[in-house]
Amino acid sequence: MILRGNVPSKVLNMDTGINVLIPNNGGREPYRVVYLLHGLHGDQNTWLDRTMLSVYANDYNAVFVMPSVGRSFYIDMKYGQKYFTYISEELPEITRKIFNISARREDTAVMGCSMGGYGALRCALSKPEQYGFCGAISSACLNASEQLAGLKEDPGPWLKHGGAEAEAIYRDFIAIFGEDFQPRPGYEIKELVKKIEAGPVKPKIYSACGTEDSLCAENRRFKTGMEKLDFDFTYEEWPGVHDWYFFNDALKKALQKWYAV
Repeated sequence: MILRGNVPSKVLNMDTGINVLIPNNGGREPYRVVYLLHGLHGDQNTWLDRTMLSVYANDYNAVFVMPSVGRSFYIDMKYGQKYFTYISEELPEITRKIFNISARREDTAVMGCSMGGYGALRCALSKPEQYGFCGAISSACLNASEQLAGLKEDPGPWLKHGGAEAEAIYRDFIAIFGEDFQPRPGYEIKELVKKIEAGPVKPKIYSACGTEDSLCAENRRFKTGMEKLDFDFTYEEWPGVHDWYFFNDALKKALQKWYAV
């Protein structure tokens, strides 16, 4: 069953888009749940419309929750909505009230592509007691502080060579971080990793990126850092670019890794 619609959010103070995919063959036991996050150009419809999710879901007794957050990078914006609070706190409360969803971290996964990969990592690393698994596909902004420092120092090269898309992202970052491009605590992935490395609870992380993706070097750098730490971390790459052919295949692999937990 696929439900497409809107949900009222007190955190956002508005109705916001959401899609939910529910197994057709569920039993009495609470479902496992996957919070599936879209990328910069997507919305709550993207995973259903552009991948084989509805086919893959037949193999998992899980509810797939797909919210919409605009171009916020899943962050509580300086000039905008508190999307991280919505995704990581309010949305789980809403879905558990409506659907028969397990609250156990072992039954809870968060996955996403590109901007959604960053969002998935932020959720899982900020709240490891809540998410047992993270699937980060072709993740963006894995070194946010360095990228923001470059924009603050001289945005000229970024804007000159990136065209209209770079200008749009530049405006997004002003709305998210402010004119000083200063990330607040909890926004940098590597800082979140260090914060929980010695802790008793850590999410299992699956990361993937295409070898021809412009974000591949950044994802390889993330892989190198993670492999030095005490995490259950898997990284895979294969030929592919930053598109839905790759995201579709990586989603299938991420679900297989999660189901094996």
